[in-house]
Amino acid sequence: MLAYAAHRRTRRQLSPPTLIAIVAVHAAALTALALAKMDGGRLVDVVTTVYRVRPEPIPPDPKPQPKPKPAQQSIKQVPPDSHVDRPQPVIPNNAQPQPFDPGPRLADPGPLIGTGANPLPPIVPDPPKVIVARPTAPVLATPADQLRPPYPEEKRRLEEEAVLRLRLAIDPRGRVTEVDPVGAADPLFLASARSHLLRYWRYRPATEAGQPVATSIVVTLRFRLDEG
Repeated sequence: MLAYAAHRRTRRQLSPPTLIAIVAVHAAALTALALAKMDGGRLVDVVTTVYRVRPEPIPPDPKPQPKPKPAQQSIKQVPPDSHVDRPQPVIPNNAQPQPFDPGPRLADPGPLIGTGANPLPPIVPDPPKVIVARPTAPVLATPADQLRPPYPEEKRRLEEEAVLRLRLAIDPRGRVTEVDPVGAADPLFLASARSHLLRYWRYRPATEAGQPVATSIVVTLRFRLDEG
């Protein structure tokens, strides 16, 4: 019994791909035999091709899909220019209005400058300073090419010269309004000087307290042939 048991062959189990191949071979042989009988006993060579079929892999378990989150309800926003009318609660007020009490009045503390036997004198502000504009004299504003009056032709022919002292009256606009001689003056020279000064001479007028005023001045006018 022991020797018999030792020589027994262990039965090996076939794998699923091998079993599938064996079944395919038998099925092909049976199919060829059936076709031979149907052909009147004539044997037909049938080429049997055995394909080793690989079992399809077992797909893995599908991954659990995350549960969809419940849709949040959208909050309806109120436009900025809209408003919601909410009635204000009415609170009954039966209290009577009370008169305003300002409280006790404080005594007048009096002057606060200095204490004791020798109080400081009150501060007196300085009086405002008044700026008084000084009076100014008239200033000649005539261009240089218009200063010299024309030389009288008769005096030029006689080669006579003259020196005139003239008093000029100047109005607030700076115009010469009067020309009067100071002392003796030749009539021809005086007439030429008076006509020219009244027409062409101009001044910046004199001022008092910042305002233009009329004034008079004395000028010396020379008629010379070398300058004529």
